[in-house]
Amino acid sequence: MAKKQTKKTAAIKFDTDWTYAPAPESKDHIRLEEKYDLFIDGKFTPPSSGKYFETINPANEKKLAMVSDANEKDVDKAVSSARNAYDKYWSKMPAKERGKYIYRIARIMQERARELAVIETMDGGKAIRESRDVDVPLAASHFFYYAGWADKVKYAVPGASARPLGVAGQIIPWNFPLLMAAWKIAPALAAGNTVVLKPAETTPLTALKLAEIIRDADLPPGVVNIITGAGATGAALVNHPDINKIAFTGSTDVGKIIQKAIAGTNKKYTLELGGKAANIIFEDAPIDQAVEGVINGIFFNQGHVCCAGSRLFIQESIAAKVIRKLKDRMETLIVGDPLDKNTDIGAINSRMQADKIKQYLKIGVNEGGEMYQSSCSLPTKGFWCKPTILQMFLNHRELYKKKFSDLFWPFRHSERLKK
Repeated sequence: MAKKQTKKTAAIKFDTDWTYAPAPESKDHIRLEEKYDLFIDGKFTPPSSGKYFETINPANEKKLAMVSDANEKDVDKAVSSARNAYDKYWSKMPAKERGKYIYRIARIMQERARELAVIETMDGGKAIRESRDVDVPLAASHFFYYAGWADKVKYAVPGASARPLGVAGQIIPWNFPLLMAAWKIAPALAAGNTVVLKPAETTPLTALKLAEIIRDADLPPGVVNIITGAGATGAALVNHPDINKIAFTGSTDVGKIIQKAIAGTNKKYTLELGGKAANIIFEDAPIDQAVEGVINGIFFNQGHVCCAGSRLFIQESIAAKVIRKLKDRMETLIVGDPLDKNTDIGAINSRMQADKIKQYLKIGVNEGGEMYQSSCSLPTKGFWCKPTILQMFLNHRELYKKKFSDLFWPFRHSERLKK
């Protein structure tokens, strides 16, 4: 009986001399202040310490602005402002009136969508197509959605009495700065709460632009306060005795610290932590569609996504074919200037994140992984990582998973599954 021949998947040959013409998004229309103060009680207020820190563009390492570093005294001032606004008028305001304010914020966000998208890309490194087509429209939509919910909350659960909690302390990460701010602020306002929000220290600018929008929407002073700073600022917010609710999105390790800090108090909390997802491909799958899903699942937003598909399990009989097609598709991805509308993968958010990626890629290779990176060239300035596949083996999986579970990067590790 003749032996069955295994058909090999040929690599696609790319003409690397053919490139897209640059298509940069203009920055002429945006307005950034040289220095940003804290947004407390409806106005921008200098930090009590007088300290500021730089926020930079991760694509070129240039300074964008100086941003306030809030300390415990500033946090106390913001929380007191939020408490006063809650007691004085926001909790007593008819729900339909609260909805009008939230709606007004959404409309102004739509009007300034182009500016918000460009600033989001400059401060965070994500491709302008994603900021323009995903982050900003969804953020505005979130405010629209909760504007409609404001006068319907009491009807949401039959037989239950829905009422606001009070002052919400909210801490958001750097991967979707404006969208995360919308996710936190809009539902809190709709339910009748007031807010103190702390954005990530590497991506504070769109939150501060949102503060300008909130001011221009004539939201009553103190209903939303936005303070900037690093871990110490967040800790002061978590530990403040007059906070009723903590909402945190970020790493699992920090989430555990927050959980311990508020244990034994009456503070409510929601913790959205860690993540990462697995894609599994069996031999009866439509391979081309599966490969496209894998690419979108990990390289969207440079892999800076809580549910990014950073793990891939492939049935052994099709593993070589899938890996070959993945490598071919990776070669088509454009890595570079995030403001260029042709760019698929922008800059890594910060130097610390870029260094951590390099460190763990090295660990993966040392543990026996087979690494493949696309042949794209990277800019000389800024923080970058080539699209990467690291093939691992099952006997390394547990150690690997423990080290890599909370890392955001444009990288996927794959393993083979036996039938």
